[in-house]
Amino acid sequence: MSRVTVSIDPHVHSEGSYDGHEPVELILEHAAEIGLDAVVITDHDVIRESKRAAEIASEYGLIGIPGVEVSTAHGHLLAIGVDRMPPRSRPYAETVRKIHEQGGVAVVPHPFQRSRHGVRQRNIPTPGSADEAADGNRNPERDADRADPVAETGGVETSGAVDEVDAIEVFNAWLFTGYRNRRARRFAAEHGYPGIAASDAHHLQYVGRAFTELGIEGRESPDEVTADDVLTAIRRGTTTVDGRGAPIRMAAKHYVGAAGRRSAYYARTGAVRGVRATKRTAVDGAVAAKVAALQSVHRTRRLLSWFA
Repeated sequence: MSRVTVSIDPHVHSEGSYDGHEPVELILEHAAEIGLDAVVITDHDVIRESKRAAEIASEYGLIGIPGVEVSTAHGHLLAIGVDRMPPRSRPYAETVRKIHEQGGVAVVPHPFQRSRHGVRQRNIPTPGSADEAADGNRNPERDADRADPVAETGGVETSGAVDEVDAIEVFNAWLFTGYRNRRARRFAAEHGYPGIAASDAHHLQYVGRAFTELGIEGRESPDEVTADDVLTAIRRGTTTVDGRGAPIRMAAKHYVGAAGRRSAYYARTGAVRGVRATKRTAVDGAVAAKVAALQSVHRTRRLLSWFA
């Protein structure tokens, strides 16, 4: 059977989000230029710009996939492949169910990082939590990091099967130390969840800094791949994450490319804010390059300390 691999960044914010900065046209242009096959706009609790991006993605040679980052009662949740906004502030497990009713996939973003509204481990619905709630069989040692069985299912009492999430974001490019990413990988492996990587970009130059490769069965080329194919691949777990720290030279090239595309875009559209946006990109790039340099020095010192 034929098989093709596509690269997607499934967690990106546009100017439609309260904390985003870029128009979707510019994000799509940038994604195509850096070699992605799809980018999912997941603005916070609004889906309008994401739906528009999905509609025009083919104009940039990309797969159109709508999505949204939902604020649940227990933390954020990515709804990928939905065209309607799930209800806000509802229990986690209920929101997962609503996403599945639309045919979408539910992905846990930046798990366990409470400063960024990541969900706690005890609130992620898993099969074991429902079984324990029904049978009364609990593991005291493991439960030291968990709450009562009802909280395990996102605040919804259940018996029998739980509507689980479809994947865990095991590499989020915005996590500074990597500890939470490692913990997310361990959790995904323990429960058999597919892992995805995403940039969680709020600025253009970060789009694609982490991405997920998906193996798509029955397709000859990326041009044949549909949004449904991508959702199926996530559910099946034919994913490979790519989120390794880029060398400083590569990162600098990424920033410069983003600045150039941003300048060209605003020159074409004649937007007044283009000058301010380009300056902001340059400042952000300089700061990011400085951080990358400091991280590189820190890693080198740690490596040398092993041989001291």
